[in-house]
Amino acid sequence: MRKTLSFFLLFSLLCPWMRASMAQERPSVLIAYYSQTGHTRAMAEAVARGARSVKTVNVKLLTVTEATTEDLLKADAIIVGSPVYNANVAPEVASFMNRWPFDGSSMRDKIGAAFVSSGGISAGEELTQLNILHSMMVFGMIVVGGEDWRSAFGASAITGEKPFDQVVTGKDVAEEFEKKGEALGKRVAELTVRWKRAH
Repeated sequence: MRKTLSFFLLFSLLCPWMRASMAQERPSVLIAYYSQTGHTRAMAEAVARGARSVKTVNVKLLTVTEATTEDLLKADAIIVGSPVYNANVAPEVASFMNRWPFDGSSMRDKIGAAFVSSGGISAGEELTQLNILHSMMVFGMIVVGGEDWRSAFGASAITGEKPFDQVVTGKDVAEEFEKKGEALGKRVAELTVRWKRAH
């Protein structure tokens, strides 16, 4: 009886520590974005919903001005979002990525992905996604696209060209683009879990 009580006492003391330790080891996904009009923010929120649907990951959603070097280093995966500015990322996103730590290959082997919002069809969204992915590759990251060939470079939303300029009231992007964002977030989270388990 005494041994049983001792075991349960020890177990009850170790349980909170074990839970905290396991929580710290959970894979983490950082979603960092810049949004001026709310369109990229809506995509970021969709990406976060998709990532959070994978219950075994921690998801952090921050603007590029909020995300710190510590956030980058702690993340196992980083998904960057930007509006399209002349077929390129917004200056704020470029500045954010230019601050990433380069020495010591601290970003190496993290999973990376991209999402964007664009005013028109073929107005530079794929080039902007590729610019983000190219930068990630320079840091030695492993880049991934969306769930199928229709989002090969990540997720994108069109906001200023018919019929996508007339979205449902209260929404910043059309539902089909939100679904692409969710699918991207889910894919990255699932791959992050598998990658972390393998290492």
